[in-house]
Amino acid sequence: MKFKDGYWRMRPGVRGDYAASAHDVSADAASLRVLAPTREITRRGHTLDGPVLRLDLSSPMPDVIRVRTVHFAGSVPDAPAFEVRDERPDVRVAVDGETAGLTSGALTVRVRRDAPWEMTFSAGGRELTRSAGKSLGVMHDAGERHFMVEQLRLSAGELVYGLGERFGPLVRNGQSVDVWNDDGGTSSEMAYKNVPFYLTNRGYGVFVNHPGRVSFEVGSETVSRVQFSAEGHDLEYLIIHGPAPADILRRYTALTGRPALPPAWSFGLWLSTSFTTDYDEATVTSFVDGMAERDLPLSVFHFDCFWMRRYRWCDFEWDPEVFPDPEGMLRRLKERGLRVCVWINPYIGQASALFDEGAAAGHLLRRPDGTVWQDDHWQAGRALVDFTSPAAREWYAGRLRGLLDMGVDAFKTDFGERIPTDVVYADGSDPERMHNYYSLVYNETVHQVLAERGAPVLFARSATVGGQRMPVHWGGDCESTFEAMAESLRGGLSLGLAGFGFWSHDIGGFEGMPDPAVFKRWVAFGLLSSHSRLHGSGSYRVPWLFDEESVDVLRAFTRLKARLMPYLYGAALQAAGEGLPVMRAMQLEFPDDRACDHLDAQYMLGPDLLVAPVLSADGDISYYVPEGVWTRLLDGEPIVGPGWRTERHGFDSLPLLVRPGAVLPIGARDDRPDYDYADGVTLRVHHLADGESRTVTVPAADGADAAVFEVSRTGGRVRARRVLGAGPPWNLLLAGVREARHPDLETTPGGVRVAAGPGTDDIEIIL
Repeated sequence: MKFKDGYWRMRPGVRGDYAASAHDVSADAASLRVLAPTREITRRGHTLDGPVLRLDLSSPMPDVIRVRTVHFAGSVPDAPAFEVRDERPDVRVAVDGETAGLTSGALTVRVRRDAPWEMTFSAGGRELTRSAGKSLGVMHDAGERHFMVEQLRLSAGELVYGLGERFGPLVRNGQSVDVWNDDGGTSSEMAYKNVPFYLTNRGYGVFVNHPGRVSFEVGSETVSRVQFSAEGHDLEYLIIHGPAPADILRRYTALTGRPALPPAWSFGLWLSTSFTTDYDEATVTSFVDGMAERDLPLSVFHFDCFWMRRYRWCDFEWDPEVFPDPEGMLRRLKERGLRVCVWINPYIGQASALFDEGAAAGHLLRRPDGTVWQDDHWQAGRALVDFTSPAAREWYAGRLRGLLDMGVDAFKTDFGERIPTDVVYADGSDPERMHNYYSLVYNETVHQVLAERGAPVLFARSATVGGQRMPVHWGGDCESTFEAMAESLRGGLSLGLAGFGFWSHDIGGFEGMPDPAVFKRWVAFGLLSSHSRLHGSGSYRVPWLFDEESVDVLRAFTRLKARLMPYLYGAALQAAGEGLPVMRAMQLEFPDDRACDHLDAQYMLGPDLLVAPVLSADGDISYYVPEGVWTRLLDGEPIVGPGWRTERHGFDSLPLLVRPGAVLPIGARDDRPDYDYADGVTLRVHHLADGESRTVTVPAADGADAAVFEVSRTGGRVRARRVLGAGPPWNLLLAGVREARHPDLETTPGGVRVAAGPGTDDIEIIL
């Protein structure tokens, strides 16, 4: 929200009171309290009639400083509130005649004890950002609404990223962003997943710990500042030091939670009935048969909305007209090795028997007058489950357990964005603050039910802070065009910079019927994402409806992803353990390469694979390669960076490059995502420099370590040694090498290869 009219004047009807000085400071061993009047105090009379802001400075963990500002303390709602870890670390507090300071780890905040107002954040002797004159304050608009506002300085050349899933340019500078979940598709400034957290290329991040609407002006009201504001009487934000962007994400996710590890089977190909298409059990069987007949590996089958009867979403009952034997159908699908996902949402249509039951028991959201909140959007007379009520959560969860007993494995938790504010919650939560937070308790309820049965996985659309703990999330409703494909990619990369480790999208797009070129290009992108789903709105997404080449392209990339699973599941474990996304913006991996700062049409898949989706029918693409000798994974050709490349690719190809020095574990199977990754694994060594070594962990499908290898190069010798895990055969391949010596050397199109039989733990190849 903009409050000013230019730089000097306020907008008509807006009044602002800004912190003018730190007039009174008190300290204890772990915190500082500052009273900041909004006018300079030069005599006693100035202490009368006017706002005074109270600032509390503390640290929840090393290298993180919390700033909490309160105007009217008695007007701050208690709930809801994000769950934020607090380790109560050792800090250093210092107060003297000129400044008051608090240091946590390498991060220090200092407040000037005089006019004008100044609060600076620094690390390693370098200033990161500051709150200066006319930055921190209280605003009143023409309607007498009350806002808290802060502005933090942007240095010259400083770039801002994050704020959740956003479909515009990856760099936020110049943008106005409202953190407010909405169902707006992928072509607008609205977003399904809003996160009040950003990070910059200056080595720090900012998490605004407010669950309601937070408005950000990123160099868009005052071009040299990031402004954030929220209606109400309190504002809390945390400065998170890096210095690397990966370190910032590690600390942010340590504060707010890291993703659960999805089961290995979820990384395979998902096929959907699509949304408004006509389908029944015969349709489902024909799709599954068609995939098998064409040798297309399929892992999950998804039933979208119309598995339930029309007008009765959600009553969690199969439509008997089209699915007369759901238990038998699910059993038959399971016998074919498939997992099953079904669509749900948090709404209860009036025609559902659950409506009267939920209303009578108090499980549905109510208006202030005590009546059930209803409207006719989506489902006639729909109501919303009140997930702040433990009884309502258990009531909803009980219906899900019945589906799990029937054979369902996962739930697509759709919607959760259009949450009204003219309601009363069971626990008394503030409705405005619950709007975004609703997505968290909704998905949490479903995730906990799935966790009772083993490794849980959702397919969720809405989210906010903490939602990353319950993967997977998908990008929402996009058009079936190359432009929408690019929008979706930008949204996914932005979401990854907000701590979300796993992300997917509708291959081919959701709205409309993609032409074959769009579908085939999207297939390559989709199978080189963390999770991969064929889904649409009014048309099916089985590949043979496009052309025969679509079948071939889908087969090739589905099988490629299965072979990459030892590597991809390692990246998944890193997401769960460190908070780094599987799909990474280039700037996250290459923060010192300024050419990567604005890149949002390519990404790193895990730490070692560069992917540049082709966004054109003719296959022309320009992409950037960072420094070093990279290797094209699909044909083994070396690519030397840094620099831009322009290439043309067929539908069976795209720029897929392996990072210099990487040792990529490639699996022996290509028919499924969940298998013994260590059995027959190939370690592909890519231009390992003399004197370098790598430790490669091959995970098991349950997340444990199946095998650990040490790979090193000394002079003209490359040695690989298995140091954990014994028995299964494995292979060592030196990518791009044409001549070398070893008694069992084999020359392949990708390089020279040595196969180690069962029990062999050491291979050395002489170059």
